[in-house]
Amino acid sequence: MKKMINKFKKIVIKIGSSSIINDKTRKIKYHWLKKFCDDIAAIHQNKKIVIVCSGAIALGLKFINEKKYIWRLEEKQAAAAIGQIELANKWQSTLKKYKINTAQLLLTLQDSEVRRRYLNVRKTISALHKKNIIPIINENDTVATEEIRFGDNDRLAARVSQMIDADLLILLSDVDGLYSESPFQNKKAKKIKDIFSIDTDIEDMAGKKHSSLGSGGMSTKIWAAKICMNSGCSVAITSSNKIHPIKNIDKNNSTWFHADKTPKSSRKQWLLNHLHPSGTIIIDQGATIAIKNNKSLLPAGVIEIKGRFNRGDVISIVNNQNTKIGVGVIAYDSSDAKKIIGKNSKNIKDILGYEGRDEIIHKDDLVRIS
Repeated sequence: MKKMINKFKKIVIKIGSSSIINDKTRKIKYHWLKKFCDDIAAIHQNKKIVIVCSGAIALGLKFINEKKYIWRLEEKQAAAAIGQIELANKWQSTLKKYKINTAQLLLTLQDSEVRRRYLNVRKTISALHKKNIIPIINENDTVATEEIRFGDNDRLAARVSQMIDADLLILLSDVDGLYSESPFQNKKAKKIKDIFSIDTDIEDMAGKKHSSLGSGGMSTKIWAAKICMNSGCSVAITSSNKIHPIKNIDKNNSTWFHADKTPKSSRKQWLLNHLHPSGTIIIDQGATIAIKNNKSLLPAGVIEIKGRFNRGDVISIVNNQNTKIGVGVIAYDSSDAKKIIGKNSKNIKDILGYEGRDEIIHKDDLVRIS
């Protein structure tokens, strides 16, 4: 394990329904879960971990319908509402034995598409990581309609990886990688061990799904890998059908999609590529020095704000000599930002009537130009 994932610092691990739920009994595979948690405990102190876990609908299904499948959306939502409690409790109790605290986040597609909500999720996960708490994430199937669903947790895991600037996404599946054709149908199918770019040949290798529990297949994993690689995040697809599924990852039982840049450089490039920022912030000499020292931009250091913008927009940062020194993602809309410029961060709540961010642009959302 160390040889394969040691260089990665922020890891998202996606677990499919068939990995954690027994297909026949519709119960959690506790022995498998315990061994998985052994693996997490071994790397938890040195890495920031996020777990994206399916299985809530599969767990709650037996309470809604005795048949093997349910098709109506409201029945799926009801099953998810039941199963999510059991799933969260099992994660909490199992990781607690290793003195690891957990938190539950239930997300919808809009949490990744609406910039304000995207930033809130990002900040929440960052706050949890600062306290060494592992977020356990699932799609909020209890409220998401077909029109606003991720559709499967491969896509959700890719979006979460983007949100938090992860450098590795591990997709645990019922197969140990991408094959030239289905290994279930052809025993001579060749596994592709290393992929450095995704072209039509790679996409054509993705076949149909093989599990009755999951909603995704290899095609969604290729989609997830493409999203992640463009964000500077590598992806590993490996089988969950082994004890210690993270510890035992090696070149022979996985496919690796190698990103050619880091999440940080990818995010910086995204910011720098904004040719038409939504507004401009003019800052004083003290704030200019702080930014050069990789500090966040506080309201106290802002002299003037130009333009109209919303929270989450990309803004130009200019010093008092009218030299552009950076770009960043603003934490306030223009009307509120104008009210707090030049003020101490501790007074933001009194001025705006709500408790906002201390920083007008956080250092993680800021790229220095000069």
